[in-house]
Amino acid sequence: MNLAEKVAQMVVVRASGNLFDNQIRYPDWEPPTNKLKYWLQDLGVGGVIFVDGSAIDLATRIQQLQSWAKIPLLLAADIEEGVGQRFAGATWFPPPMAIAAIAQTNPKKAIEYAETMGTITAQESVAIGLNWILAPVVDVNNNPGNPVINIRAFGETTELVGQLATAFIRGTQQYPVLTTAKHFPGHGDTTVDSHFELPVLPHSESRLAEIELLPFVEAIAAGVDSVMSAHLLIPAWDSELPATLSHKIITGKLRQKLGFNGLVVTDALVMGAIANRYGLAEASVLAVEAGADILLMPLDAEVTINAVCHAVSQGRISESRIDESLQRIWQVKTKVYPTWQPGNERGSENFSASTYYLVEKLFQSHAQETVTKILHDSLQVGGSYLPPKPNVKHLRNLVFVDDILNSAFLGNYTPAVALPRKFGYQLQIIDSNSEIPEALTPNHLTLLQLFIRGSAFSKIASLTQASQDLIKKLLINSELQGLIIYGSQYTLKQFLPELSSDIPYVFCYGQMPQAQAIALKLLFQRFTNLQVFL
Repeated sequence: MNLAEKVAQMVVVRASGNLFDNQIRYPDWEPPTNKLKYWLQDLGVGGVIFVDGSAIDLATRIQQLQSWAKIPLLLAADIEEGVGQRFAGATWFPPPMAIAAIAQTNPKKAIEYAETMGTITAQESVAIGLNWILAPVVDVNNNPGNPVINIRAFGETTELVGQLATAFIRGTQQYPVLTTAKHFPGHGDTTVDSHFELPVLPHSESRLAEIELLPFVEAIAAGVDSVMSAHLLIPAWDSELPATLSHKIITGKLRQKLGFNGLVVTDALVMGAIANRYGLAEASVLAVEAGADILLMPLDAEVTINAVCHAVSQGRISESRIDESLQRIWQVKTKVYPTWQPGNERGSENFSASTYYLVEKLFQSHAQETVTKILHDSLQVGGSYLPPKPNVKHLRNLVFVDDILNSAFLGNYTPAVALPRKFGYQLQIIDSNSEIPEALTPNHLTLLQLFIRGSAFSKIASLTQASQDLIKKLLINSELQGLIIYGSQYTLKQFLPELSSDIPYVFCYGQMPQAQAIALKLLFQRFTNLQVFL
């Protein structure tokens, strides 16, 4: 291999999981077919990360991309909540914080759930052709105001995160897939989303060792295949460069101090914390200098490859440094492609799978039962049974959501919308793009459903002040019939002091249709004027 081909193996680009260009949802980040084919076939890019599409479509898409590549690809996805989180038709688990909630009363059951979650995620990944699970999150979410980690974490304490994350890793290990501990050295105690700006972690070395680092130590001991760096500035370790670009942190702390010899992958290079400050070419070079093996999601693969090759030609990076990363890449590729060996262009791998086989492998009854159990076991229910209110003529289903146009869990057919409609509720949706009305139409008994959680690129992790004021008016006017919160338990804690004891509420970590059906059933059972047992 020449230098450019070696560097190309270090690049993992983003692509749509759908088959056709007219289905691309994020054209700023997902290249059209001709460019993607050029990157894979001509440049020899080493891997692809997917975000959306159906599980069945993605399986076909993966076969297409593999046919273009001379060397089998690393095929990754941020499936922290199961394959169905990103790809419709597969199993979608509640967020990891739901399992952490169960651990408060039943640690043994929580560990079993985390391990089963890892097993099912790995099994379904292999079925559709994915081989790199960008999970588990091992950040300790000890900051309730964290807008990006939030309920993606396995808890708020170091011990719990370590136990549940390692159980997840253990569950995956019977399948030929890679796991990823992220986001090193810990993104849990931040109030800034690194997708937009660069957060600063101001803690001392002793505090970092005591809280943030321990789950990574445990994940490494459990055999995690890769570690993803965080776009964080950590002055105690490096006052100039964020962790992703810092040799002191990636090589000095992760490699040398923690002894991690596996694959180091950057967080996405398109994220604002890096892209806005350094530009793609310089960020790519700095990441390799820091010790990264995989440059994840550069906006333009060719820019990244050329920049790193130029740095080698100028003596800034040695070719032996590139070879070190290439050896780690070969090591993980031979794990996920057991019959392939470096030096072979394709080996004897069979990348095809029948549709019928896939359907049988996705969202099996055991997976459905596990999701239901986790949802039930992590629910919180409160408030009294409501007496009938015969004078009320109008019912309102008021739904708050981050972005209705980008909500895979909401539609006319999903329980949060469809079930209340059956009983005469008129739908009203407010999202972060809406103008918040100063007042709602009076004399409407209101079922309030809040879909609020922290996540990557989320515009909100809690209600805006205008939304809070609107809801307070419902309370003052005695028009709030019941409340369901899907997502963040921090939003529930925000609301509890405002709720009177005669208003029933349900809190559910999951937002998917399965979670909606469970939560609405419980709430409707508390409405004595709606004798509904779904």
